[in-house]
Amino acid sequence: MGKEELKQPGAAAKGFYYRIVKRSIDIILSVLGLIVLSPLMLVTALLIKLTSHGPAVFRQKRLGVGAKVFTIYKFRTMRVNSEHTGYGVYSDDHDPRMTWIGRILRKLSIDELPQLYNILRGDMSLIGPRPPLTYHPWPVEKYTKEQLRMFEVRPGITGWAQIHGRKDVEWHKRIELNVWYVDHVSFPLDLKIFFVTIGKVFTNADNENKGATVIENDAER
Repeated sequence: MGKEELKQPGAAAKGFYYRIVKRSIDIILSVLGLIVLSPLMLVTALLIKLTSHGPAVFRQKRLGVGAKVFTIYKFRTMRVNSEHTGYGVYSDDHDPRMTWIGRILRKLSIDELPQLYNILRGDMSLIGPRPPLTYHPWPVEKYTKEQLRMFEVRPGITGWAQIHGRKDVEWHKRIELNVWYVDHVSFPLDLKIFFVTIGKVFTNADNENKGATVIENDAER
């Protein structure tokens, strides 16, 4: 199974809320966010450049709507070329690859702010399944038909899975929660996710990887 399973959009993607209301909200909030938060983003970029070698913004390939690959933008929190070394995709507060400013950015979720640009471009939404890496938890060809349904909507900065454990949820369960969101996407649900996320950011709840969160995929058994 692969991306051919996603040639037709799901019911949620065809609905009026998703096509018109949700996208309009995303555009308005991303523009406002980029304007209001631009001083904070500028200071953040300068601090990153002044305290470590490398670019201020980290670019990474992720799977988006339709399982199509897009480039996600984040403020760099680790040393250059750290992605495939050491702990791999896992990191915690004690990861030696992380810079001191990066630890602060992650705790406050400031590293995610450049994704407002992804939202404005249409790559992402404010609320939706978090976009996985192209190779993690497994390549797109290894997703089951049901798991592929998480790609029927735009990925988000935060989502249903994130308010149910964020980084401490095994990937099969995380995808199951993402698919549930696809089937129930609505304005009240997005509003709930938005405010619960704010609470988790302020309390830094579930914001640290506890270790590997991938077990053998059913498709490989």
